Amino acid sequence: MALLSDLINLNLSETTQKIIAEYIWIGGSGMDLRSKARTLSGPVSDPAKLPKWNYDGSSTGQAPGEDSEVILYPQAIFKDPFRRGNNILVMCDAYTPAGEPIPTNKRAAAAKIFSHPDVVAEEPWYGIEQEYTLLQKEVKWPIGWPVGGYPGPQGPYYCGIGADKAFGRDVVDSHYKACVYAGINISGINGEVMPGQWEFQVGPVTGIGAGDQLWVARYILERITEIAGVVVSFDPKPIQGDWNGAGAHTNYSTKSTRNDGGYEVIKKAIEKLGLRHKEHIAAYGEGNERRLTGRHETADINTFCWGVANRGASIRVGRDTEKEGKGYFEDRRPASNMDPYVVTSMIAETTILWKP
Repeated sequence: MALLSDLINLNLSETTQKIIAEYIWIGGSGMDLRSKARTLSGPVSDPAKLPKWNYDGSSTGQAPGEDSEVILYPQAIFKDPFRRGNNILVMCDAYTPAGEPIPTNKRAAAAKIFSHPDVVAEEPWYGIEQEYTLLQKEVKWPIGWPVGGYPGPQGPYYCGIGADKAFGRDVVDSHYKACVYAGINISGINGEVMPGQWEFQVGPVTGIGAGDQLWVARYILERITEIAGVVVSFDPKPIQGDWNGAGAHTNYSTKSTRNDGGYEVIKKAIEKLGLRHKEHIAAYGEGNERRLTGRHETADINTFCWGVANRGASIRVGRDTEKEGKGYFEDRRPASNMDPYVVTSMIAETTILWKP
């Protein structure tokens, strides 16, 4: 008699050409990921060759009940680490039946910015540091913390090892390998300053691909925590008090900043970002004011400043970039629950297209 695990792990390619495609999209809150699966007649590697699909938008807060059909447009394909074989994950965005992006579709506007000839010429690269917190399922309290109580103060947990310092490493390592398998350019992981909090980095990725890859990495993480029976939180300040918040620091460079003389281009880009500080903060995640207090490695939300190797600044420039006179910089303002389509395209728009 086959066990459930045997059936879950069946290798379909032994008996059929058919594959399973898991279509993924972003729901009405802007952070809730949804997905459903369909059977395709054979392997597909080009999203343009995948069929469009639809879903009930009235059940995701994205359409009224009397006109509930929302259309999914496949945009990016990844290998499926859960079903494996030739099965795929498909990142989609959402449109009305008439072909208009629905209001929560932030990818469509980002794609327009990234397809602008001036932006294409600059080849913007992004590296996003996604912080998150693992919570106990029943009590919504960080894993490794005593229920209703607190662990020892911050200090030993950042990149820490040991059963009294690192909580949830099995989830973190599973996610790391699953992302590599899927074809996501995940570049690393580490334990964070607050116990139960972790970070993974995606990048460098060019243009719209950074948003696609980060969203699918989040999807894979949610699926793994589902299996593990823990909850992942992207709240920017999950625990009040003397505990670090969670951000999504966004590292950025362009062809001009990576070439000789790039440091001067970086300084001009940072100046432009400072002029649009309020607009960026408004788009950088919900609840960010609880995180950007000027403490716990952040700049105050109402203040824009930059510095070399300064983790208390809005924008940090690395020592290597200063020394070499070219490279990248880090926008430390985005919250952990930011939309990478919004943040990456806004940085490109402000630094490349916007004329003060």
